[in-house]
Amino acid sequence: MSGLKLLGTGSGVPSEILTNDDLAKLVDTSDEWITTRTGISSRRRCAPGETHTQLCLTAARQALDRAGLNPEQIGVCVVATLTPDRLTPAAACVLQKELGLGEDTVCFDLNAACSGFVYALYTAQCLLAAAPRKYGLVLGAEVLSRVTDYTDRGTCVLFGDGAGAAVVEWREDYPSIHAVLGCRGNTESLLIPGVAVGVPSYIHMDGQPVFRFAVEVVPQCITQVLDKAGISLDDVDRFVFHQANQRIIDMVVKKLKLPVEKCTGNIARRGNTSAASVPLLLDELVRGGSLRSGQRALCVGFGGGLTWAGALLELA
Repeated sequence: MSGLKLLGTGSGVPSEILTNDDLAKLVDTSDEWITTRTGISSRRRCAPGETHTQLCLTAARQALDRAGLNPEQIGVCVVATLTPDRLTPAAACVLQKELGLGEDTVCFDLNAACSGFVYALYTAQCLLAAAPRKYGLVLGAEVLSRVTDYTDRGTCVLFGDGAGAAVVEWREDYPSIHAVLGCRGNTESLLIPGVAVGVPSYIHMDGQPVFRFAVEVVPQCITQVLDKAGISLDDVDRFVFHQANQRIIDMVVKKLKLPVEKCTGNIARRGNTSAASVPLLLDELVRGGSLRSGQRALCVGFGGGLTWAGALLELA
C-alpha cells in the first residue's frame, strides 16, 4: 500500500472580523437569529488591499516551516479554490513564483467548492506517486466576500474568507487516504453564475435542498471511507467536517452516534469558508494538540456541485 501522511499545517486569515451585530446593520437580522440557525458568531473578511494570494502565502509558509521543508522539495502544489485573485495564472502558479518552488513542480488550481481540499488531497496522492519529489503542498483558500451579496440575508450571514495549507509526504509504506469522492450535478441549489452570464456573480443558495443533501451524503461518505480503510468509527481520532452549518454537523453526529468531543469545529469564529474550511480546522486541531503524531483525522467536505469527499489522513 502507498499513500500520504501529514507533515505540517498552516493558516492565513484576514484582519477584519465581521460579527453578527455588524451584519445586523446591513440586513434585517440579529445575532440570535444567525447563531440559532447556523452556529456562526463571526467570520473573517478581507479588508481593502488584502488578497487571496497573501492568504495563501501566509498559510503555505507556515505549513512548510512546521514540516521542516524547503520550497524546492515540493513536487506538487494544488490550490482548491473558486475565488482566486484572477482566472489565470492559477493561484498555484503564483505560489510557485512567490515561494520559489521548482519550475518542474506540478502547479494548478482545482474547483470542487467546499469539497475542494479533500479532492486536492486525493489528487496530490495520485500525482506524487509518479513525481520525482515526494512532498506535496495542498491548500484550500477562499475570498468569498467577493461573491457575497451583503443585501441577501440568506447568504451573507454564512460566508467568510481564509486559507489553510497542508504539507504531505508520499511513501510506498504509508497508508492510503482511502478517499471517497462524489458528485451530483446541480445548477439550482448552490451556485455562482460567473462572469459570462452578464449578471452579478453572487452566491445563490437554496438552503433546504442543500441541508437535506448534506445530511444524506455525509454519513454515507464517512461509512464508505471506513469500509475502504477496514476500520471502525472508534479508530478515528478526529472528524474534521466542512464548517457549513452547525445544525448539519449536529445531525450527522447524532445519526452516526459520534462522540461530540471528536467533532468540535470552528464555525462560530470562521463561518463557512468553502474550500478553506477543512484545512483551517485541521491546522487549529494540530496546533492546539488535539491531533498528534500517529493519530488519524477523517476529513469530510460537501457543498457546491453538488459534491462530497472524504479521506482518512494520518499525522506523521
